Amino acid sequence: MSKLAVETSTGKKPVRTGGRKPIGQRMKEFVIDYRRQWEIQSMIIPGIIFMIIFCYIPIYGLTIAFKNYTVIDTLSSAPWVGLENFRIIMSDKYFWDAVVNTLGISFLKLGIGFIIPIILAIMIYELNSGRFKKFVQTISYLPHFLSWIVLGGMLITWFSTTGLFNQLLLSLGVISQPQNILLDAGKYWWIAVLSDIWKEAGWGTILYLAIMSKIDPTYYEAAKIDGASRLRQIWNITLPNMKSIISLNLILTVSGLLGSNLDQTLVLMNSQNRDKAEVINSYVYRMGMSQGDFSYATAVGLGVSIVSVILLVTANKITSKLNDNQSVL
Repeated sequence: MSKLAVETSTGKKPVRTGGRKPIGQRMKEFVIDYRRQWEIQSMIIPGIIFMIIFCYIPIYGLTIAFKNYTVIDTLSSAPWVGLENFRIIMSDKYFWDAVVNTLGISFLKLGIGFIIPIILAIMIYELNSGRFKKFVQTISYLPHFLSWIVLGGMLITWFSTTGLFNQLLLSLGVISQPQNILLDAGKYWWIAVLSDIWKEAGWGTILYLAIMSKIDPTYYEAAKIDGASRLRQIWNITLPNMKSIISLNLILTVSGLLGSNLDQTLVLMNSQNRDKAEVINSYVYRMGMSQGDFSYATAVGLGVSIVSVILLVTANKITSKLNDNQSVL
């Protein structure tokens, strides 16, 4: 009979030889580590307090989604209506129009905006001149630091009938008479996608450039000796070493498919393009802040959050399968 079987038959608790440590032992180690580094560990306490006050306590407010809440009610006094707000959502035409617009814009951003920062990062990394590389990085980063109020005003001016865009098209003979592009609902998706890429593509290269700077140069030297072209080196060396960060960004991007840029929408949306510009975030904002239907807006936001979590977990599972069962998150 084995030692483990003897201990089990005599009522003694088997000694763990692997796996997770008992919770008591982990707590003891945590206390020891905290006492050893209490000055550094204490620096996180303000952050924990902040998260409790502004992230966890407000979760109680999600009960509004199941109530008929008005401004004269409190969270506890508002009458319960169960899933009535969610039933209204399922039959709301304007909500589903916002869903279509959100998914359309988000998938275009995913298909185009996800690839461009990778390509731009590789192009910047391949530059030989250090000064020119820094110049390109600075120029590409700059739009990220401008708010959508500033960029939106620039776009509204450029796309007006007397703006730069129309003047350029008229001089090239592409159009015969100027038109306000932002008033054309059919073109709004592309305006939203391309302007967002213009603003964020340069900033999105930071993580990729940081990963590429850590790649061992001897890999490229060996590839040159073997006669590999520059494109072959990028395909076989650069991209495989960026696989983990690309997977992480893909997971985060997929999880945010239902969260289109609210600032961009509020700046660029007008009465003429609303049918194609209204996204879920702006719809929730309009229903909650403009029309005062807080319960309905909370129900929509809660539903979107649940779907986003599902997308996050699903994307993580898929990428873990593609990365040899190594979970990115």
